[in-house]
Amino acid sequence: MTRTHILELSRRERQIMDAVYRLGRASAADVRRQLPDPPSYSAVRAFLTILERKGQLKHVVHGPRYVYLPTQSRPTMGRVALRQVLNTFFEGSLANAVADHLASPATKLTNRERKLLANLEELEAIRACDTAKTSRGKPIPFQQAREERRRRNR
Repeated sequence: MTRTHILELSRRERQIMDAVYRLGRASAADVRRQLPDPPSYSAVRAFLTILERKGQLKHVVHGPRYVYLPTQSRPTMGRVALRQVLNTFFEGSLANAVADHLASPATKLTNRERKLLANLEELEAIRACDTAKTSRGKPIPFQQAREERRRRNR
């Protein structure tokens, strides 16, 4: 069985996968309750079987029913979905996505999130330092690279 890429699924198949990821594990009835404009119970079971055949789900027997679980971890699929959003809407740039999100008036940051962003800025400066070179090809020290970056961003 070859796994169909998650991005190649139909709209309804993606909705079902979203429901299973949200719930962690789910029966056909659980999935049906999560769907907008839900199809019949039989149709949901058919979709779950198709998704199992496509390698997206697996099942375990729990009493008289099947309980479905995703074959890929939630963090793995989160990265796949995030990469798709970044490529589609933000030219593949996480920085563009974060800047857009932060520019929204609805965005409220906690102190913890502010610290995390500051740490990310430091990490970016370290990465820039790894590749930053003077005109003679010598590496620029970390502090100097950080100051150069701050000047460019003003």
